[in-house]
Amino acid sequence: MPAAVITGLGVALPPSAVQDDLWEGFFAQHYAGGRSGLARRIFANSGVITRQAAVSPLLEDVSGWSTERRMRRYQDEAVPLGRAAAERALADAGRAASDLGLFAVCSCTGYATPGLDILLARDLGMSPNVQRLFVGHMGCYAALPGLGAVSDFVVARGRPALLLCTELTSLHMQPAGTGAADVQQIVSHALFSDAAAAAVLTPGPGPGAGYAVREVAAVTDTTTAGHMTWEVTDLGFRMGLSPEVPAVLSVHVRRLVEDLLGRHGLTIGEVDGWAVHPGGPKILDVVQEHLGLDDEALAASRGVLSAYGNCSSPTVLLVVDALRRRAQPPRRIVMLAFGPGLTLYGALLEFSTVAA
Repeated sequence: MPAAVITGLGVALPPSAVQDDLWEGFFAQHYAGGRSGLARRIFANSGVITRQAAVSPLLEDVSGWSTERRMRRYQDEAVPLGRAAAERALADAGRAASDLGLFAVCSCTGYATPGLDILLARDLGMSPNVQRLFVGHMGCYAALPGLGAVSDFVVARGRPALLLCTELTSLHMQPAGTGAADVQQIVSHALFSDAAAAAVLTPGPGPGAGYAVREVAAVTDTTTAGHMTWEVTDLGFRMGLSPEVPAVLSVHVRRLVEDLLGRHGLTIGEVDGWAVHPGGPKILDVVQEHLGLDDEALAASRGVLSAYGNCSSPTVLLVVDALRRRAQPPRRIVMLAFGPGLTLYGALLEFSTVAA
């Protein structure tokens, strides 16, 4: 059966900082006063050891910046970061940018026109005839609908495509406040990070090896739409993050996975690779519990959270990259990511190799 195959992955990261240094060097003062003890506990229990920021709070306090100023900085930082990830993915796949039929970009942390899709298509040397797709404001799960759209194009047109996810959450530092809404900001400031990740997909079967995209699936519970939000304000984008999110995921995640695998004659026990978006430790705990997985199954996801934080849409691709670099890469990978809606997305990948 024809399939799109992930034949190249590329990652680009801004400078990294230690979580404890971020706390001591900035956030302890940012949340000085009545919120200090709570904020310290949230940072300590985030599961994050190091993370990266294109705009580091240790160097620049952007919490009072206007949205306009943040968007201008987004263009300055996102273009070179996205280009680096795309170039690495193309090199990994052994493809030239001029080969591409489609270039898709996912980002929810900045907007401008011309955007990353236009500027990077130009800078990377893509054909003037390349088709472009921008997936915006979908948040942490955007890589999966992006992957689905790109896979469908590759299968339908028989041409390679590039998916790029680039997020600069560091640009959306919020002023310290009070009340329940401010607790949500503390959580997001303890977790979120910056990154770019890109994937090249080519028609398969064909020469080489990679992960064939067998299916992308989704479920959205609109009764909980207010549990996760990302609102444009005069001071950047402000996140709403209800503590009820893990409970909602617990209702839906097993059925989503079982239905996805069942359509391919598979069970949870036959999956040897799990790329679960590490939205936070509690989210990973819920997925592990309700899918009946052991600690090793989510080691890659927890490792990405620890080393890179929650980078929004690129994060699940970072986990896939970590899995494929193992001494014994998994044969089958289930990708899972979650975001506003509340929305759960899943994808089934299967290792595919055909001799040249």
